[in-house]
Amino acid sequence: MSAYYRLFIASLVLLTLSGCKQPAKDSMTQRRGFVYCGQDTPTTLNPQLTDGGLTAETLSAQIFDRLLLLDPVNYKPLPDLAKSWTVSDDGLVYTFTLRQGVKFQTTAWFTPTRTMNADDVVFSFERVINPDNPFHHISGGRYPWFESLGFANDIESIKALNPQTVQFILRRPDNSFLSNLATSYAVVYSAEYGKQLLKSGQIGKLDSRPIGTGPFYVDQFIPNDLIRLKHHIGYWQGVAPMEQVVFDISSRGMGNLTKLLSTECDVLASPVASQLPVITDNNNYELLAQTGMNVSFLALNTSLAPLNNLKVREAISYAINKDTLLNSVYYGTATKAKSLLPPTSWAYNHDSKAINYNPKKAKALLKQAGYNNDQVLTMWVPLESRPYNPSPQKTAELIQANLKAIGIKVIIYHQDNIGRLGVNNMNKYDMMLAGWIADNGDPDNFLRPLLSCNAKHAGLNVANWCDVQFDNLLELALRTNKTQQRVNYYQHAQNILDQQVPIIPLAHGVHFQAHNKTLGGLQMSPFGSRSFSSVYRTE
Repeated sequence: MSAYYRLFIASLVLLTLSGCKQPAKDSMTQRRGFVYCGQDTPTTLNPQLTDGGLTAETLSAQIFDRLLLLDPVNYKPLPDLAKSWTVSDDGLVYTFTLRQGVKFQTTAWFTPTRTMNADDVVFSFERVINPDNPFHHISGGRYPWFESLGFANDIESIKALNPQTVQFILRRPDNSFLSNLATSYAVVYSAEYGKQLLKSGQIGKLDSRPIGTGPFYVDQFIPNDLIRLKHHIGYWQGVAPMEQVVFDISSRGMGNLTKLLSTECDVLASPVASQLPVITDNNNYELLAQTGMNVSFLALNTSLAPLNNLKVREAISYAINKDTLLNSVYYGTATKAKSLLPPTSWAYNHDSKAINYNPKKAKALLKQAGYNNDQVLTMWVPLESRPYNPSPQKTAELIQANLKAIGIKVIIYHQDNIGRLGVNNMNKYDMMLAGWIADNGDPDNFLRPLLSCNAKHAGLNVANWCDVQFDNLLELALRTNKTQQRVNYYQHAQNILDQQVPIIPLAHGVHFQAHNKTLGGLQMSPFGSRSFSSVYRTE
């Protein structure tokens, strides 16, 4: 990036700040907590009901614990609420021994009378998989991440063998099962709290006023304004140094950078690439970077003409100049995507024959397909920046220009939500600009939630694509314990995606996070934010 450009951006920010009054500071928050900026209002505080966004990627680790965690380096499961586990020889029975003495959060609306036990684990997962559970249908009754995996169909039963032992019995072997239980969606709720709400006829509060065992509990939630968390005094790993964390969800884009530089915010999640020089040139701030397990992609609705024609899909892929995207959107902070899987995945296909930019070939393919140049295609685009795509609008405009150059007219529509579940009518769009942040290190976590037939039937496969051979390869990869066999299956599955082009991988982004240097203990993860239980203020 040129010095002139850096100077221009810095000058623009200073001009913006000079026109703003210094914001009134919450001195209590400044001394005993911190303010986190950079993400939009969530639709729920229950990560089970989402497939991404603030709730799953950041709030979950603060409010809840799960049975297992993932090692951020080797991606292997680690103990959390479960201190140990065993797996039967046939790979169907998983038995977990739980920690003793883990306390649930005490709030103004709930006081627990017992510590966490196996009944809480059964309650948390039964809600997701059992349609007859009284809590299953509240808050919309959709569990997008679990649905896209076919999770409910895989579970034969969940049993509390005794207060400290819980057992999952599967219908088929699944080598990704432990990794799935370590994701931010697989949280453990208080069954006692659920019974209290059921008795009072207020079961909807399970999601708006959740109770978990995590280091912080929800004290206040004002949509489009703030979410206030307060530390859990009885947290089993020790009370967090910060008494509260306030999530400012009132603004986007440059407004968040302004708040960071004016000390109204202490942490800025996912600053866009063009903001990085301003942050790195200021000695008051530290910029963290994490090579993310993520991907941005353009999904092509294969159920609608003309995108049900493979030649048209191939033409669109040849028309997109990914190098321009990397330079103009990511400013060199991402790698070009050849596959849904990032290069750091152990099943990445380095021999993938990805389609490269070739507008001449794109035009020839359109001609072979008999494409009608008077058609107008629609592209749905989210508004919020994400680690895998810091500027969706700019990305969409560049793709729009690329497609116009080969004779494809595109109209851009905006979607307010970032999740796949928000677009229930598959006939509403031709293309969708989307992305994914992995929940664990297993390749299945990229392929199955995004492109399996289960994900299509759940309305979460936005390419609206189903391929039996692709699904069979994923199934075989889950059933074998031999790593090289799994690699072969996943690479074959990637070859099918290369051939069928239901999606066009664009980039793997680097996840950035900026914070005031007075904060210490902030950590990043390839799978989203880590717990703030160790964050402290140095002055």
